[in-house]
Amino acid sequence: QVQLVESGGGLVQARGSLRLSCAASGPTFNTYPMSWFRQAPGKEREFVAGITGIGFTRHADSVKGRFTISRENANNTMFLQMNSLKPEDTAVYYCAARRARSYTYVPVTTDEYDYWGQGTQVTVSS
Repeated sequence: QVQLVESGGGLVQARGSLRLSCAASGPTFNTYPMSWFRQAPGKEREFVAGITGIGFTRHADSVKGRFTISRENANNTMFLQMNSLKPEDTAVYYCAARRARSYTYVPVTTDEYDYWGQGTQVTVSS
């Protein structure tokens, strides 16, 4: 079983930065693809960025060049560095893990993930 706990959210002004963390527990964490999703009020949960166990990454077009996903397998932690934040980035950000080993495939739909964190709120003011 994998447990995921997000942290690092908060209130920031537009053009500011935040760094989200996702702490994972579980014996095979470093083989799972992991991703960040976000959900704004009244909207569906959407893919933000994902990373495989060997570091292959994928970012949504809306965040390319501004957000960077990374992971430290030794510490069972995944990160999302968010720069040049915009008000439209305001959402609850969720960490997710897929219970299947993958080297280059990063799933982008919610139903492909087996474990979820509780979410952390990110609010960007204009």
